Parts: sequence; C-alpha cells; structure tokens
Amino acid sequence: MFIVENYSLAIILCMVTMLCWGSWANTTKLTTKEWRFELLYWDYGIGIMVTTLLLAFTLGSNGAEGRSFLNDLHQADSGNIQSAIIGGVVFNLANILLVAAIGIAGMSVAFPVGIGIALVLGVVINYIGNPQGNPLLIFVGVGLIVIAIILNARAYQKLQSNATTKVSQKGLILSVVSGCLMGLFYKYVADSMVHSFNMPESGKLTPYTALVFFAIGVVLSSFLFNGLQMWRPFAGEPIKISTYFSGKLKDHLVGILGGAIWCVGMSLNIIASGKAGPAVSYGLGQGATVVAAVWGIYVWKEFDQAPKGTKPILNIMLLLYIVGLSLIILSK
Repeated sequence: MFIVENYSLAIILCMVTMLCWGSWANTTKLTTKEWRFELLYWDYGIGIMVTTLLLAFTLGSNGAEGRSFLNDLHQADSGNIQSAIIGGVVFNLANILLVAAIGIAGMSVAFPVGIGIALVLGVVINYIGNPQGNPLLIFVGVGLIVIAIILNARAYQKLQSNATTKVSQKGLILSVVSGCLMGLFYKYVADSMVHSFNMPESGKLTPYTALVFFAIGVVLSSFLFNGLQMWRPFAGEPIKISTYFSGKLKDHLVGILGGAIWCVGMSLNIIASGKAGPAVSYGLGQGATVVAAVWGIYVWKEFDQAPKGTKPILNIMLLLYIVGLSLIILSK
C-alpha cells in the first residue's frame, strides 16, 4: 500500500486536506434552489463510500510495504472494525449539524465556530492518545485558535445587530454542538488503525481499510440521522423521501462531488497521520476553517451587510488561525 515516508510530504497532504475540508461545503451552494441540503446529503454519503473503495483497491492494494486491502480485511479484529464504524457514526451526526448550521448562519460563521471547537478538542484528545510533537507549540497554537473562535463569535454578534441581516441563534448553537462531536470522531478511527504502517500489527486496520468502515458508518447512520432531519428539519418544511428520486442529475452529481472532495481530504489526512502524528495531522487538516471563512467572507459575501468594524475583526481572526496552525506545524 502507499505509505508516506517523510514529514514534509505529510504536511503537504495535510494542506490538501485543509483545502478539501474547507471547500466541499461550497457544493451546498451549487445545487438548484429547491434542492435542500437534506437531499444533497444522501449523495454526499455515496461520494464518501465510493471514494474510500476506489482508494482501497488502488493505493491501498499496491506497493511492497504494509498490507493490501483484502488481506487486511481478512485479518481485521471485530473491535477495531467497530471503532472505525463508530467514528463514521459520530462524524456523520456532527457533519449533519454542521451542514444545517451552514444553511442557517453561513459558512463564515458555522465553520470557524464548529470546526474551531472540533480542532481544539481533537488536538487535545488525539495528543493524549498518541503524544507526538512539542506540546508547548501545539497548545499555544490551539490557544490562538480559541481566541480566533471568540473573535468570530463577536463578528457574528455584530452581524446580528444589523436589522437587515438578522439570523437565528439556532445556527450558532448547531455549530457549537457540531464542533463538540466533530472533535471526537477522529480518535475512534485512529484507535482502529495500526501504529506502524510499514509493519502493521495483527488485528489492527490499515488506513485504507479503516476509511472503508468509517464510510460504512456514515452511510448506515444517515438512514437514522438524515431520515430524522427530513422528518423534522432544522429549518423549512418536512421532506418526503420520494423527493430525492425526482431530483435533477446535476443535483445528485454535486452531492457526490461534495462527498468525494471531503473524503479525499480525510483519506490524505489519515495517510499522513502515520508520519505527522494524529494530533498534528488532525489539527492542521482542520485549518479548513480558514479556507471556509475565506470562501464565506470574500467569495459569498456573507458579511457585506455587517456593521462597520466587523471586517477588521474577521481579518484578525484569520491571522490568528494562520499563526496557530503554523505553530502546530512547527511542533514536530
């Protein structure tokens, strides 16, 4: 299987993760107006499942080192399989709440708050589980990101104060809950995997196998989580499942594309974690917040109607995120 052999390549892959995780949500803005995110989410799950299988049978099945996907599947311990699936279930609930928050509050609010909280929790939890890197640099970087989250919340309050751009507080609450859950899922996937990708221990999963079971957790739990939100949506009227089958081909393809983009980022991040360590790999990948905030602020113009003085706060927020992420990179 393909294995990352040096730290520099691992960082580059984490940077690609950051771009993928920070950009996939744009697909929610590319569908027709009638195509709600609850409907897009079915195709999003399909995109994740298909991408993990493609990677498993290509990068995960070729190469002189490690274990090939099918061989790894045959020797996998049920407890590790379960852990990877649980990771997919936890992620799915968090992501559904995040997408709902994007629809209500916008990308430049939902991502910095939700993913910022996820970054802090994820880095701390993954560092405790597998301590790699300079803890001082890691946690100072995380501290700067916490300040950035607070600044983003302040910018959101200023936006709320403008009578022409009132937005429900529900979006902010959903972002916070999503972030708390999002910070937990990666640990389940990391715990299911081998510690040494070159010499995988018995019973544990290679990254490619873990990703397949992660995707199974996402798809299966969608029948519960996405089914519930179609029945009792966070915003708008309930949706019948038959509506999904009447959608345009473009809408279905955009959803699959969104899932594929996110999954490529997740896959590269997991592959890079062998060299960078789970805490650094996850923390850097969640720099997606900066990418998403740039999309929301400068491309989708979500803060154009905000009161004077809001843009400087957002610019400082982005700067703190970048500095914080740079410290996380330098920690190893």
